[in-house]
Amino acid sequence: MNRRRVLGVGLATLLGPVAARAQMPAYTWDDGSVPFVVTPMEVVSRMLQLAEVGPGDTVIDLGSGDGRIVIEAAKRGARGVGIELDKSLVAAATQNARAAGVADRARFEARDLFAADISAATVVTIYLLPELNARLLPKLLALAPGTRIVSHDAGIGDWPFDERLELRVPDKPVGSGFSRVELWVVPARASGTWRFEVPDHGGRWTLRVAQRYQLLEVEVAASGGRDFVVPGVRLRGAQLSLVTTGIVGRRAWRNVLTGTLQGDRIIGEVHASDGNETRSFPVTAVR
Repeated sequence: MNRRRVLGVGLATLLGPVAARAQMPAYTWDDGSVPFVVTPMEVVSRMLQLAEVGPGDTVIDLGSGDGRIVIEAAKRGARGVGIELDKSLVAAATQNARAAGVADRARFEARDLFAADISAATVVTIYLLPELNARLLPKLLALAPGTRIVSHDAGIGDWPFDERLELRVPDKPVGSGFSRVELWVVPARASGTWRFEVPDHGGRWTLRVAQRYQLLEVEVAASGGRDFVVPGVRLRGAQLSLVTTGIVGRRAWRNVLTGTLQGDRIIGEVHASDGNETRSFPVTAVR
């Protein structure tokens, strides 16, 4: 028996069968799975708050341990599914859900998290080792735009987070007593060249978009004006917000494009202001 397995057995025995799955210890079982360590309830609460979990959500917890994240999500009105390799933890989590009165909204499956179908999720929660998160990256990015991903104490490959919070957790059983919770929102595919018409404001507009995850670099031009400066752009799920400044009709305008990506279309509006006059134009951009 190697040293890593001895450490894993010792920690699991110490904490007992109701503990949640650990992600940050630097040891694993021989089969590549991760030993479990209790997730403090304050961290669970902050994870669900950051993801704004509520009625109408489907929360899938990958490596669900004793089921506490799924159960707390169910208490907030969501439906939850826990994916857990250890059948004894699945049984314990199922019993915990019954005891909490949320068995109708919380269920648990004994399966490999990499093989599980998570396409129905609106929120995915993970507390795994960084290398496992990195392996999950393609699976997570394939989810519907707007799906929220929350991780405790580990990033997801090179995907930059959308939001982060750090908190002191005195009862955390591993680490330094601090936790880091990070949120990602699955981005829509926005890269490419987009065009739309605003006859009364610049004519034919062209947006050239380069994309790395949710980070965009955008060039904007209009047939009735010069190339525009782009001081601000944000993509959150399928929601795009783009700020441009430039000359249209011999006046300097600040233009704000807001819209929703729907496949090869952006449905939205351009709000334009020159400091004295404000205009709004409905637009449909086509890629």
